[in-house]
Amino acid sequence: MVLVVGGGTMGAGIAHALARAGRQVRLCETDAHAAAAARERVLAGLERAGAPEAAGLIEVVAGVSAPADTELAIEAVPEDVAVKRAVLARIEASVPAGALIGTNTSSLSIGELAESLERPERFLGMHFFNPVPRSSLVELVIGPRTDAGAVDAAREWVRLLGKEEIVVRDSPGFATSRLGVAIGIEAIRMLEEEVASAEDIDRAMVLGYRFPMGPLRLGDLVGLDVRLAIADHLAETLGPRFSAPRLLRDKVAAGELGKKTGRGFFTWETAPSDRRSAGAGSEAP
Repeated sequence: MVLVVGGGTMGAGIAHALARAGRQVRLCETDAHAAAAARERVLAGLERAGAPEAAGLIEVVAGVSAPADTELAIEAVPEDVAVKRAVLARIEASVPAGALIGTNTSSLSIGELAESLERPERFLGMHFFNPVPRSSLVELVIGPRTDAGAVDAAREWVRLLGKEEIVVRDSPGFATSRLGVAIGIEAIRMLEEEVASAEDIDRAMVLGYRFPMGPLRLGDLVGLDVRLAIADHLAETLGPRFSAPRLLRDKVAAGELGKKTGRGFFTWETAPSDRRSAGAGSEAP
């Protein structure tokens, strides 16, 4: 059994991937309304993937509670240190002592998050990418007290999902968010300076560098609020080279967060469940 806490974009995607791999999942949300939205999100994703039968392996509940046979718990709540630490403490109190606990954070310090735990040796970063069912990468982030056995166990889970892992040391932005945000910020600056249109900036990276998606469209998919929060964190920890452009701050202030709100650097068609999951994204490569 796997416990996933947080049923937004990322948590629903993680539950989807686990069920498709044949594992039973309990997906936890804050209340009955959020649980219903999470259930709708997961079912819609499985239907689109042509695997509605996997829904039978997913139980969606309100509140954090773990069955006695829970082997892995993954936290996938918004990128807020205090919120994550509180959720992680509730997870640890609920799961068996030997369970592996992962956080899907895309940039926050694993060591800082572990301060709320009594067993930090069983805790590490398991950074999935959006959209989880189609992404092939999981970034494993080793905290200062993560033991080797936890890393080995996390590798096994990644491979069970048919994905590949990279292993990185706990540092601001890890490897993927640090690189992804640097490229994304520069693309926004270019748009702000009217170097080229959003479409042509993205086409340059897709056609010239074989990116699967341009950095501005990717920012919309991740969520511009998520991108701004990570940029601010990296600017605070690594210096002004990660300072967010004014255009990004203005977009977030205006509520133009990307796909989940229907408008960012591009215009998107969104479903109600996408809008309810605002703030639940994660950086992607």
